[in-house]
Amino acid sequence: MSNLKKEDTYTAGKGKEVEISELLAKRSAELALEKKCEDIKILDLRGVTSVTDFFVIATADSDRKAKAAAEHVIDELKEDGERPMHIEGMDSMHWILLDYVDVVVHIFMPDERRFYDLESLWSDAPVITVS
Repeated sequence: MSNLKKEDTYTAGKGKEVEISELLAKRSAELALEKKCEDIKILDLRGVTSVTDFFVIATADSDRKAKAAAEHVIDELKEDGERPMHIEGMDSMHWILLDYVDVVVHIFMPDERRFYDLESLWSDAPVITVS
């Protein structure tokens, strides 16, 4: 995925083109799942806002799990040539945000996820549940 631009696409069988940002969102979700995050959803914001293409939202049930998931996403995507533009929340672990510009990864503790309820806030966006 290194050195790819937002407008780049990947042909994924049967001529279907997939944007690189979609692949990055799916990869991020899979990496969070590997670290036992739960209730992982990808919100496709491409038709809703120009701020970003995708939100990846995950829940971790402990500070330790949240930190491990965030570090795993950062480390594995770095190997793919992707580095976050901005990271927030690594000090408190209640809401970790990894900003990859076209994809923003949110790792929440359960109470914060319910409180901020990004799925309702962005309810116009198509949702992909990752399991």
